[in-house]
Amino acid sequence: MITGESRPVHRSVGERVVAGTVSTDSALHVRVDAVGADTALAGIQRLVADAQASRSKAQALADRAAAALFYVAMSSAVAAMIVWSALGHPSTGIVAVVTVLVIACPHALGLAIPLVISISTSVSARAGILVKDRLALERMRSVDAVLFDKTGTLTRGNHAVIGHTAIAGRNNDEVLRLAAAAEGDSEHPIARAIIAAAQAAGPLPAAAGFEALTGRGVRADVEGREIRVGGPSLLRDLNIIEPDELVAVTDDWRRRGNAVIYVVDAGQVVGAITVADELRPESKAAVAALHDRGKRVILLTGDARQVADAIAADLGIDEVFAEVLPADKDATVSALQQRGLRVAMIGDGVNDAPALARADVGIAIGAGTDVAIESAGVVLVSDDPRAVIGVIDLSSASYRKMIQNLVWATGYNLAAIPIAAGAFRFAGVTIPPALAAVAMSLSTIIVAANAQLLRRLDLRPAEQLSMSPPHWSR
Repeated sequence: MITGESRPVHRSVGERVVAGTVSTDSALHVRVDAVGADTALAGIQRLVADAQASRSKAQALADRAAAALFYVAMSSAVAAMIVWSALGHPSTGIVAVVTVLVIACPHALGLAIPLVISISTSVSARAGILVKDRLALERMRSVDAVLFDKTGTLTRGNHAVIGHTAIAGRNNDEVLRLAAAAEGDSEHPIARAIIAAAQAAGPLPAAAGFEALTGRGVRADVEGREIRVGGPSLLRDLNIIEPDELVAVTDDWRRRGNAVIYVVDAGQVVGAITVADELRPESKAAVAALHDRGKRVILLTGDARQVADAIAADLGIDEVFAEVLPADKDATVSALQQRGLRVAMIGDGVNDAPALARADVGIAIGAGTDVAIESAGVVLVSDDPRAVIGVIDLSSASYRKMIQNLVWATGYNLAAIPIAAGAFRFAGVTIPPALAAVAMSLSTIIVAANAQLLRRLDLRPAEQLSMSPPHWSR
């Protein structure tokens, strides 16, 4: 739960364990050395609070523009009254004041951004993207680097059999079935993966005399034969040498950081199985799509270095930080920001929470832990990493609409206020108060209609996302 490692890690007398860890195959006695505020989880909570407090409180651009418009409109109205009165036309000055104040009503500016935000969050919710912090959505378009946690984000977070082999004269599937039958009564996560893989191919043979061999594996009688299943420690315990024909395959598995499980039949190694945290099939497309959009993709994980490197090589990830503890994840995000990168972090676990809070944009997988979701600005309802592309595309589209609306609302006022004040009366160009009211309403309608075009943005459900940016009507 805390470290993010994808497979069981051996612990012996005197070594530290963390509350919430699952003991897979034996009982243990622990000495409690921290409670309350001194626990690892409390430390993570402090990191999250510190990261959230470090954010600046940005003012909405529309609020600043509307405030500026107030002063411009009032100044223009006062100036028009003074000038026209000085010219001996006070009645014209009064009409000019009314016209300026009517035509400069800041409805359009007031709607320019809030309406875009309202529609974009509605569009995102229908696509399974829940926006908790609107500033996070706005910042997403400008991120330079996207950091992914591994376990549960790019991978499924569950062990799966990804390969098995047998010695000459033995059938691969037979070896898998024997191993699954022997593991039938085990609750070990690797055992569950082997059983699931074998059951997908057919029913398992009956087994009896199950015995868990702590730290080594299991034994059971299957179809009248003694079958033992376990890792390298099992072979050492039995004083058995791995067959040469298996070495090349198992060495390759080990280089990738995968667990290697041997199947021993009547004292002879008959095959081997490899188990690993299975990659999500959508992960490669997500990384490729981010590269297409010019984003740097980084893997940030607490898992072992060789596992992280193998995943990165498979997916084409640019940079890897492995064996990183929660406090170090937070520090890693800060270091990347100090390099001048704007960072988005995607994760699902307790150990990701500090990094999610520290990042410019924190994105939590919806199936993740409560603390991760609480620390993020955006939550993905699905566990498909390609949904991140939808967040980027929505952020870019929303920003364009905000700028378009602000340019229109500001430009309209810059052009309309001088005319309303009578600056061009000498040329016969005037605006009566009634027409000013129509123009003001029309500018608001244009801003609202432009914002509504966001509804045509095609984010698509996560499982249908393509690697190309979506097309949408302007």
